[in-house]
Parts: sequence; C-alpha cells; structure tokens
Amino acid sequence: MGFMKSPDAADSPDDHYISARLEMVGQIREMAYEAGDYSPSPISEEVLAIMARVPRHRFVPQGETYDAYANHPLPIGHGQTISQPYIVALMTDLLALDKRQRVLEVGTGSGYQAAILSELAGEVYSMEIVAPLAAQAASLLHELGYNNVQVKAGDGSAGWPEHAPYDGIIVTAAAGHVPQALLDQLKPGGRMVIPVGGWLEVQQLLLITKDLAGITHLKNIEPVRFVPLISREQAGQI
Repeated sequence: MGFMKSPDAADSPDDHYISARLEMVGQIREMAYEAGDYSPSPISEEVLAIMARVPRHRFVPQGETYDAYANHPLPIGHGQTISQPYIVALMTDLLALDKRQRVLEVGTGSGYQAAILSELAGEVYSMEIVAPLAAQAASLLHELGYNNVQVKAGDGSAGWPEHAPYDGIIVTAAAGHVPQALLDQLKPGGRMVIPVGGWLEVQQLLLITKDLAGITHLKNIEPVRFVPLISREQAGQI
C-alpha cells in the first residue's frame, strides 16, 4: 500500500523538482523550530522525509506549478486551496500516525494531504464536498499509486461512519465548531486536528485527544487561516 513509484527515480521527468522539495522541507524545519512549543520535539523527520518526496507540483493547477513548493497556500479552483506546506507537516505530525491505523480526512481538495497521510497510515478515507475536486483527487491519487486512499464526495462534517472509528481525524477547512459526528467517530486513544473559527475571525488550530474512557481533551496549537468548511448547499453553488 502507499506510494508505489518514487517521483525521484533516475528516469523521472520531475527531477528538477527535487531541490525545490528539499528547500521547502528546510523552510518547514526552520518554521517548526521558531514557532512551535506544541510538542516536546519539532516536526518528526519521518514526516519531513515524506514531504521531501511527495510530488506537490502534481497536486496544483498547471498554472501554479512554478510556485508548488513555496511555503504558502495555493488556489486549486472552486474557491478552495492547497494548504501551506508547513501547516500540512504540522497537522500531519500532530496526528502521530502509524501503519496500523486508520485516518479520516475532511476536505480532500487536490489530494496532497491524503498523499502525505497515505505514507504514514494503513488506511486513509478522505471526503470532499466539491464533487469535481473529489473526482480529480481520486483519479490523481490512483495514478500516482496511493492505493490505500479512498476518496468520497460528500459532506465531511458528518464523517464517514461506515469505516469508523478512526485513530486520527484531520479537517482541512475551518469549522464554526467541532462537529459532534467527528467526535463520535474518533476512537478512544485517537487524535483529531481541526481549525475552528469563522472566515473573518482568528481561527485556532486545535488538537483534540480522546482518552481511553472516551473523554475528550482540547489543546490550542496556533492561529491559522483556512477556507471555511462549507455545506452541501454551498458546494452546489461553487
């Protein structure tokens, strides 16, 4: 399972992106040291190594590939964005996943975060409310060999109960509140990472853990800025 073909193979047409990925990882490492007391240690080298090999330029529109490894968000169409690489690394690291675990992503977007998750988790279930983005992401992830990822078009705030409970849940759009359905689908001992706050408000990236007794605990990580988590009705207007 996972990424079956290295984008850095000697015969790859994407060789010129290798140095850009390494530079991106260097910037992520610097930001983690400067910004973060969210954890006793900086972003793990395992997560950074994955960021250094996943071809981010494949997950952005053709007109944005020149900027694919810049450390800021990029538009992917339909009013959505691909998150800043540092935030992708931070949220991934906070989940503390391993290959025995199952993770739910709410907000597939172009599929980049799902590709990162697929190299860490055993099973990745990703939901995207904008149907054309879901279809594009599913096709690209399959093409690139991320075979442990399933993508579904639908309202991720309701979760994906058929595959629950999840060891990790990651939400890549800002919710006004933490959806109860996602809390219910988080396994005892599991971790959820979610930005909370309105579009014009200061949003907070939250780490929510559920202990073995089923009690949830919340930790503020840092201020962030995400596109809003939209409803099914809003998605139909995009």
